[in-house]
Amino acid sequence: MTKKILVLPGDGIGPEIIAEAVKVLEKLRADFNLNVELESGLVGGAAYDEHATPLPESTLRLAKQADAVLLGAVGAPKYESLDISVRPEKGLLGLRAELQLFSNLRPAILYPQLVHASTLKPDVVSGLDIMIVRELTGGIYFGQPRGVRTLENGERQGFNTLVYSESEIQRIGRSAFDIAMKRNKRLCSVDKANVLECTELWREVMTEIAKDYPEVELSHMYVDNAAMQLVRAPKQFDVVVTTNMFGDILSDAAAMLTGSIGMLPSASLDANGKGMYEPIHGSAPDIAGKNVANPLATLLSVAMMLRYSLDESALADKIEAAVNTVLDQGLRTADIQSEGTQLASTSEMGDAVIAALNV
Repeated sequence: MTKKILVLPGDGIGPEIIAEAVKVLEKLRADFNLNVELESGLVGGAAYDEHATPLPESTLRLAKQADAVLLGAVGAPKYESLDISVRPEKGLLGLRAELQLFSNLRPAILYPQLVHASTLKPDVVSGLDIMIVRELTGGIYFGQPRGVRTLENGERQGFNTLVYSESEIQRIGRSAFDIAMKRNKRLCSVDKANVLECTELWREVMTEIAKDYPEVELSHMYVDNAAMQLVRAPKQFDVVVTTNMFGDILSDAAAMLTGSIGMLPSASLDANGKGMYEPIHGSAPDIAGKNVANPLATLLSVAMMLRYSLDESALADKIEAAVNTVLDQGLRTADIQSEGTQLASTSEMGDAVIAALNV
């Protein structure tokens, strides 16, 4: 049966990196019998420019009909003066909420060829392989009430609400425990239970869930300590599960352990395995249109899409092996370049991965 993939290039470097991903998918379709149909749509700033909304109804309809969504990036400085309700990032948040993509998987893996691209010492990061599981549709990013109000004394006050229900915590917790069972059976739950009642409940629920997973070793860590431990001794972690905002921050910190945020893919899944796949980096408007962005995180996101939503694990393995081959060849975009390696453009990197698929 033909599977549908909705391609959303978005803003900034999004169209450039997505173009490489589409080339890879077309190669798999032509030479490796991948049975997919590609559709495209607008989201973020590109959608606002056309439709005055970051998430048009037409895009949302296509997303709901698709088996998987492949996203580039959203956002640019020129949209920052807009009302927050129509900024590009609201398109991304809207997709996550409407598609009920509650489980965000962010692997932080250090390729041995890039150990010197990391800012940390090689002995600290060599062999790094962490999976961060971030709750994606709740917490302070979605909590109500929220806004900016004027107090009686004329002063303005901003407010947001951190809120999680027991069922939301149960749902993301079981997702993380299931992943831990398939890895090294160690799960660290990150919270701030000493000062936030909401995450005190988080800790209680995680401890309850652990009773159903006796093989998994559960630990708890405050978020400030987790941030320190990620840069001090990151290999102590196997799977990390945390709230929406904490996961947003910690996964970016973990990304830099690998040498570049341009190397890390992500998957955002619903309860049935349908997902949205995107590199974890932003739209990088400062380098947009220059053909210098690193497309590897996007190509690795395609691999995750094949594995988690399209049941094509063999093709996912093939893409990951091709990325490894290209790194072995010494090709590097500017963000991961080091002495003795060859500088490559966005399109050259994509072409090299396609060539390596045949190896």
